Amino acid sequence: MISGFDRRRNVADEIFADEVGIAYGIYGEFRLRSLYQPIFAPRGAALAAVAVEALVEPHLAGRPSSAQAFFDQIPAGDRLFVEAMCRALHLRNYSNIGVEGLDLFFNFNPLINDHPGRALAEIRLMGRHLADFGLSAGMLVCEVTEQAADDALLLKLVHEMRRDGIRIAIDDFGAGHSTEERVSLLSPDIVKIDGAWFSELCRHAAAEKFFRPLVSTLHDRGAKVLVEGIEHPAHLRVALEGGVDLLQGFHLARPKLAGTIFNENPLAIEALLEPVGLEPAGKVIQLHQRR
Repeated sequence: MISGFDRRRNVADEIFADEVGIAYGIYGEFRLRSLYQPIFAPRGAALAAVAVEALVEPHLAGRPSSAQAFFDQIPAGDRLFVEAMCRALHLRNYSNIGVEGLDLFFNFNPLINDHPGRALAEIRLMGRHLADFGLSAGMLVCEVTEQAADDALLLKLVHEMRRDGIRIAIDDFGAGHSTEERVSLLSPDIVKIDGAWFSELCRHAAAEKFFRPLVSTLHDRGAKVLVEGIEHPAHLRVALEGGVDLLQGFHLARPKLAGTIFNENPLAIEALLEPVGLEPAGKVIQLHQRR
């Protein structure tokens, strides 16, 4: 267990830059680094990168370690601080992706950010500094994670972000608390289909038949549909035939550390649909913890 943090410290005091200008955070013995995973949109016969999702990779003694294990051992009183540090890192490192104009997806956990005044203050502070990092509010997409949360608080936070121009995505639809009721409550701009749920759906012969009406229903509600966890050609085929707007997953591109050369070339759909060995025997499980 990581020992408790001094509550009087500011996030900015724990963020530094390496010799080439890549920002990293310090928490206890860990050095936190930004990862970005591309998100693609169909463009004719190709997939074009249109956004990235910001993730974090903890390093211990100079080596990457499990993000899930890292977050699981953070004391409850420090979790808001660490979440805020991760968001600050991702904003600062955005310019180190090396590609202009990509939207930036970031996560917001309503169970950790559960104090209305504090959460609203954090959102407003973030908005004031976006220009410093080459970002505008219209380029940001806040992913509301699937945990249960007070509906009144969620509505207030979503209203505040939308007022500033930030778009809203419901994460992991089909799992946990990301349901049609949550879609009706928040009227999100984007709905992210849970990767494990989608992988299980793709195991059925008539997957496209069942998936297409869901995508159509979400479109009718004014939301774009993003499928995460695209790990195999079969996943991509079902998603594309279902008419989704955005795609993300290891079969398309893995997360890369800030400062890594970003491949701007569109991906040929025909090549991605070619079989690459045996299809998975079970569910696809996410290999990283999003923050």
